[in-house]
Amino acid sequence: MGGSKAYPYGSTSAVRGHVLAALGVLKVASADQIHRLMAPGHKDNKAFRNALLDLARHGITVSEGSSRDGNKLWSLTPHGLDAAAEALGRPADQMGGTARGAARSGAPHAMAVNETIIAITRTPAAPTSPVPRQRPESASPPVVVGADAMGPEGIGTVGSWSTEVSLNLPSSRGTRTAVRADAVLQAPEAGLPVLFVEVDNCTETPERLAAKFEKYRTYFRLKSKTTQGLELPVWRSRYAATGRDGHPPVAVVFNSGTRMGPEGLKNRMNTVLQQTRDVWSGTYRWQGTYGVGEERDGYYDYADAIPVLFTTLDRLQADGPHGAVWRRCGHGQFETLPEALANPKDHDAWAVREEARRQQRDAEREEQQQVWGVQRERWTQEPALAPAPEPEPCERCGLPITGQPGILYDDAPPEDGRHCPTCRTDPQQQPMTLRQAVFGRPKK
Repeated sequence: MGGSKAYPYGSTSAVRGHVLAALGVLKVASADQIHRLMAPGHKDNKAFRNALLDLARHGITVSEGSSRDGNKLWSLTPHGLDAAAEALGRPADQMGGTARGAARSGAPHAMAVNETIIAITRTPAAPTSPVPRQRPESASPPVVVGADAMGPEGIGTVGSWSTEVSLNLPSSRGTRTAVRADAVLQAPEAGLPVLFVEVDNCTETPERLAAKFEKYRTYFRLKSKTTQGLELPVWRSRYAATGRDGHPPVAVVFNSGTRMGPEGLKNRMNTVLQQTRDVWSGTYRWQGTYGVGEERDGYYDYADAIPVLFTTLDRLQADGPHGAVWRRCGHGQFETLPEALANPKDHDAWAVREEARRQQRDAEREEQQQVWGVQRERWTQEPALAPAPEPEPCERCGLPITGQPGILYDDAPPEDGRHCPTCRTDPQQQPMTLRQAVFGRPKK
């Protein structure tokens, strides 16, 4: 085998480190999955099989069964878990269990979780150089073997992942598990401080899958006080803030395989979407309008909402995590991850619209002020009109000769230029004397 007494299968320390790191995260995996996750640039998985066999001789790894496609499955022993903690640089109490016995049933769910992590991480294949043969004819320099094209870029590394993560709630007996996440990705360098991942093999009812999200929200709502007396969500003691409103995102990766056709998978997604609507939809807040004719506007408050994302394993494997493979519940179409995580209808988006409306109102007000200024300028340049002459006073009563404003004098005698309508009427109503009856009333 070309190995040493301690490692008779000839594995190197680098490959053994890869194996420990991979199994420390995946818990149970095949040599092929470890190869594709850790070093896809290697020609095949033989080096990883040898490393697993060498580690097994030291009681670090163990194989207790095979996957349903016939590949031998490996996991860590308790001693191996401590070695994996050192390889990953994690405290031993954060490593979880050893997954002993999972391989006996073929571990179909664990295999799907592994494939999801491989499809999202997409470790780049580093170029390797073949070892030159010790022959005279091979004196020419070795040809560098280029890495096989891995397609789209991935997110994170193996150290960015944790699997089978228990999210605990306080109880009368200490703590109880609110929900167990299939996998958790922490990749702040990719703009993803935390992403909880659920892998669905489409073997349980959609109602049972949907019920898991209410458990997530129960955990996310749990708060505790800091040493400064401030309330902070419990999940923030383990994970970084997302930088967005609401709870951390949860992605569901559907792996229907041959169990379900496209139409059945679509119906399953729609059922889960409808039954989790209260979890992801948010609350709409109306805001008043400022102008006549303006549409009533508002925004969605996502403070108590979980961004729920759907995708499929085959989409991730084909297009990678940066492709338009994510369907955010409420968005209605497949998008890239930043688009799916964005909240285009939240308060910030409303504030942008409100600022645009304010600027438009200010522009309209400025334009009206300019119009009024031009009008005032025109008025100051026009000559002032002469005031209308005051009417002559009545010779009898002194009031204006035209009469009191607002009163009609239809029965008044014709104007005489000397008396107001009232004074012209009064003499007409007095009884005539004999002289007036003979000679007529004198003209005033």
